[in-house]
Amino acid sequence: MATKIFVNLPVQDLDQSIAFFTQLGFSFNAQFTDETATCMIVSDDIFVMLLTKEKFKTFTPNEICDATKSTEVLVCLSSESRADVDEMVRKAVAAGGTTYNEPQDHGFMYAHGFQDLDGHIWEIMYMEPSAIN
Repeated sequence: MATKIFVNLPVQDLDQSIAFFTQLGFSFNAQFTDETATCMIVSDDIFVMLLTKEKFKTFTPNEICDATKSTEVLVCLSSESRADVDEMVRKAVAAGGTTYNEPQDHGFMYAHGFQDLDGHIWEIMYMEPSAIN
C-alpha cells in the first residue's frame, strides 16, 4: 500500500475554507467531515485535513501559529502545465485568497502561489518532465 500524507491545517471558519477550496476544484471526503473538520482530497494519496482551531488544539501542546503573521508551513503541489499553475492561482484570488509574489520562471520550472483565507501558503509548480531525470 502506498504511503498517504495527511496535512493538517487550522482554519478560522471551516465553512468558508470549504467554499474557498471548492472554488479551486477540490472535493471533500464526507466520511471524515463534521462541524469541526473536513478531509480535502488532493490526490489518491494526499489529503488536507482542515480543522477548526479548537479541534486542531486537541492534536498539539503548542500554540497555533497565526499564518497571516508567521509561516508555519509551505504546501507545494505539482501541476500538469504552466497554464494550470496560473489557473489555480487565478481561482484562488477570485475566491478571496491573495498572492504574495510574482510567478517564478526558472526555465525548467515554473511556480506561483497564493495564500488561502487563513494565510497558509500554497505553492503551485510545474516542472518540465526532462528536468526530473
